[in-house]
Amino acid sequence: MADKPIQILELFGGIGAPRCALRNLGVPVKSIDYVEIDEKAVRSYNAMFRNDLEYKTQTVVDWNLRPDILVHGSPCQDFSIAGHQKGADEGSETRSSLMWETIHIIENMGVWKPRVVIWENVKNVLSKHMRHNFVRYITEMLRLGYESSYEILDARDFGLPQNRKRVFTVSILGGPKFDFGKLRKRPMKPLSEFLDERYEPCHVVKSPSMKAVIGKKKENFNGTIRVLTEDGYCDCVTTSQDRCPNSGVVRL
Repeated sequence: MADKPIQILELFGGIGAPRCALRNLGVPVKSIDYVEIDEKAVRSYNAMFRNDLEYKTQTVVDWNLRPDILVHGSPCQDFSIAGHQKGADEGSETRSSLMWETIHIIENMGVWKPRVVIWENVKNVLSKHMRHNFVRYITEMLRLGYESSYEILDARDFGLPQNRKRVFTVSILGGPKFDFGKLRKRPMKPLSEFLDERYEPCHVVKSPSMKAVIGKKKENFNGTIRVLTEDGYCDCVTTSQDRCPNSGVVRL
């Protein structure tokens, strides 16, 4: 008899990275709902999981949602040092304040609650200006019966060539607290192991200013742009652009 799949609820789902991670680990998983506002992320998600389950539009009104794990990577823009740091006070109507909707969703589940809740966000959520909301989140989860622990994790410690540090908070209903010390880490693979010879015309560097710096300056360009080699790693890849991509790989 096949193992019963873990049922997950994906809020602020992006491209479904947590679901993809579970699948890559060989863990049977079923997403009972996926919530995402960004059209391109939804397209990517549907393409990545098109063979898992036939998609059809459906209403969740009065639907009895009973996930084993609830995952929410709530918006980080108003926490991040790269943004305007408007914060996430409830009622402020910032994008990051949507984190409180997760609390409301769990409250409205009634007696039945997910066994595990995982929240991911930028490490600046722990800064002195933002920490009050982080502390309140932990307090609210405790009120709902969850024991929480958190850790700053770096993608490079798990085999990926990207300098991406994020706070992961794991809340377990009734405890015990999650032990981050049991995570299995592995050496970072260089970028060369993730690259091949395929590329689209849009990937060809055409900017004269970028061409002028390639091969001559390998640190910062205009204060934000790094030219990288295949043997290293990239900084956090973002969607923002300062006339040229602010993070990427250039083959020399």
